[in-house]
Amino acid sequence: MPGTASVPVVLALCAGLLAGPSPAPESPAPEPTADCRVGPAGCYGLYAYGYSLGLHPFTGADEVRRQLTDHFWLFPVSGGCAGRIRAGARCELLGGNPVEVEYIGNDFFQINSLPGHQLGAGMHIRFVFSRTLGFHTLTVRAWQDRPTGCTGKAFCNTANSAFAWGTWRVLARTLRFSAYAA
Repeated sequence: MPGTASVPVVLALCAGLLAGPSPAPESPAPEPTADCRVGPAGCYGLYAYGYSLGLHPFTGADEVRRQLTDHFWLFPVSGGCAGRIRAGARCELLGGNPVEVEYIGNDFFQINSLPGHQLGAGMHIRFVFSRTLGFHTLTVRAWQDRPTGCTGKAFCNTANSAFAWGTWRVLARTLRFSAYAA
């Protein structure tokens, strides 16, 4: 019978497929390939969210950023950062999570988590403001050099990412209205 010699080979291949893939070895956390303070490239990404701030045709992205960094009480923060912030300022986010302002650019600012933060030290969160045809957007991105005891665990990372999404959504809604004053 033609082709009968190939039947055992096909059955062996099918048996291998039914057995499922061989388990992948545990891979260590990625080693940072760049200075993670500068940006997320080569670092351990946590989340990235985008929020609409609405239509503000007479306001630039830099003015919305300035509105927030000059009136930092709009941010979910407590401690010594209620007014105008500068790079190097230290304060606490809601829940007693200490952060330091790393950078303030024309259309962005970035904070870094400090020891005592629930997700560990060394998490960078960048808030970028942009405008297209008068519609403003806030993009929030977070990353770390490497995962911590919390961010390396799926449940903890998911819960904290969901909390961050809600917190930054409240900030975006606040900015949607305060941007008119910018």
